[in-house]
This record gives sequence, C-alpha cells and structure tokens, in this order.
Amino acid sequence: MKKFFVIFAALVLTISVLSACGSSSASSSDGKTRTIKIGINGDDSDLWRIIQKQVKGDGIKLKIISFSDYVQPNTALNDGSLDLNAFQTITYMNQFKQDHNLDISAIGSTVIAPMGLYSNKYKNLSDIPNGATITIPNDVTNAGRALKLLQSAKLIKLVDNFDPKGTIDQIKENPKHLVIKPIAAGQTARSLDDVAGAVINNGFAVQAGLDPSKDPLYKEDPNDKAAMPYINVIAARTKDKNDKDFLKIVKAYQSKEVHDYIIKRDKGATVPVTISVDKIKNL
Repeated sequence: MKKFFVIFAALVLTISVLSACGSSSASSSDGKTRTIKIGINGDDSDLWRIIQKQVKGDGIKLKIISFSDYVQPNTALNDGSLDLNAFQTITYMNQFKQDHNLDISAIGSTVIAPMGLYSNKYKNLSDIPNGATITIPNDVTNAGRALKLLQSAKLIKLVDNFDPKGTIDQIKENPKHLVIKPIAAGQTARSLDDVAGAVINNGFAVQAGLDPSKDPLYKEDPNDKAAMPYINVIAARTKDKNDKDFLKIVKAYQSKEVHDYIIKRDKGATVPVTISVDKIKNL
C-alpha cells in the first residue's frame, strides 16, 4: 500500500510539473503576469519601452531582445525561444519562412522604413562616376527592392516584367556601367568606404550612425503603393496568431502615443502604418 502511495504521489507531481510548464503561455487574463519575449533588430528599444508600459497594465511583462541580423529573430521565433518578433517586411518574412520551412505569420503592421542609397564619397546622384560600384543586399526580397530603388533613381532600368524578387540579371539598361554588387544586408553600411554607394536597409543605416531622414542620396517614397510589400510587421508562430495578449501588443504599437512618438523621433525615416494583415499577408 505504501509503495502504491509513493507511485501515486510521484504521478501527481509529474502531472503538476507538466501543467506548470504549459501554463507559461497562458493568457494574462487569469490575473497573473505573463512574460512575452519579442525579438527586434537594431536599437529600437526606446520605442518598445513605451509599449512595455502600455501593456504592463494588462498583466504583460514584455521582454525585449535585440539582434544584429535578419536570420536569428525568425529562427528563434520558430523554435520557441521568442514569442514574437518585429523587424522585417511582410515580403521578407514570407520568403524567409518559405526558404527555411518555418511556420510563422504576421499578426500586425508597424511601419514602413524607406530604403536608401548612401555614399561616403558623393553628395549627389549625378556625381557617381561611370563604372562605379554600388553594393545592395543579397537576400531575395531586399535585392529586388534595392534594384527598384536604383531604377527610381534613374541609375539603371529593369526589364518590363521585373520580378520583385528579381536579381541583377534583370537589369535592362545600365548607362553608367555601374557594378552592382550583392552582399549580406548587414555588410552594406560597412562597405561605404570602399564603394561609390550602398543601398542600405533603414535598421542597418541607423546602427551605422547614419540618419535615414537626411543622409541618403535617394530614398523610397513610403506613400507609393508599390511600397506596400515593404511594410514591416509583428510576427508570431502561426498557431499563436490569435493569442489575445499578442494582439494587445499589436494594438499598443498602433496606438496614437506610439504613432506620435515615431513621427517625432524619426522625422520621416520610418512612417507608421496601420493596415489589416489580410491585405498584405500574401505579398
């Protein structure tokens, strides 16, 4: 009988431990504080501290984890090391999850961060000489985006049926015979001393001490409909996309307080966007 009691007690303890592990992702609506880990890229912590304060009243402790690349925030989200991430465009996320077989989904829009062409050597587009080298990000979605920017700047012309995920092979005209060199997105800013110019994502530009509102020789127009694929999103694992606490974080990001803070802080370097995920999820 004593042996039976010991076995029974051990079984109850095991069930209790498993239940406790499972409750870590339970809703904060049960009155307990819930820790939610979100991965961001670069130094955007000041903005997320505002959101931290907003959701604290909902029983949510938002833990901010910063990354310096565009890979780890997604793999960490997929494997459960993160609960959310907020650093990427909807197009980049869709391509990345397809390439790496990840089950993640966008749950809310945040901002659009116009990509820019920067130079340490020249002050005007017209100053870029024939045969000069320009670096662009080498990942599929950002490469196509960078090429479209160079076309808008009238430095190159792309084929008429250009694929947004296209490559340098789709350059139709290159009157200055520019050398377009794809490199890792995180290396574009570091290449500035060695090349005529570099097309740099906003986050990496800020990390490098550049001012995306003033420094680019040329940058995207965030109000152009063609910019919709480059709206940034908050992402979660697909199974958690309707999590009530996660959606509270989205709501906090899209609040007037955060909107006004972004406008004041970034001065056009990033532009807040509130749009239904259903309208952009398949871009």
